[in-house]
Amino acid sequence: QVQLLESGGGLVQPGGSLRLSCAASGFFFSSYYMDWVRQAPGKGLEWVSRINSDGSKTNYADSVRGRFTVSRDNAKNTLYLQMNSLKSEDTAVYYCTKGADGTRGQGTQVTVSS
Repeated sequence: QVQLLESGGGLVQPGGSLRLSCAASGFFFSSYYMDWVRQAPGKGLEWVSRINSDGSKTNYADSVRGRFTVSRDNAKNTLYLQMNSLKSEDTAVYYCTKGADGTRGQGTQVTVSS
């Protein structure tokens, strides 16, 4: 069955960096576009970024463009999100999601605080 396992979250100071990973299994990873979404405390899901199946095209929410970079390694069935210049408003649970069906993992908590 489809499994998505996010990791790499944690507590970081404002201005710091984190790299999230999403290990995928149970489906042909290299055939699907992948998204990162996040959910801040008390708020709904917010789309963060998208990468196409071969990694040649990416897109970002205005709130993270220029600070976050999405990438993938299809040989390792893994999706990444490099997050730089983190702000308190980036605090959220981050999820990777699979293609159009939006299947997501359990998420990883990112907390940006001094």
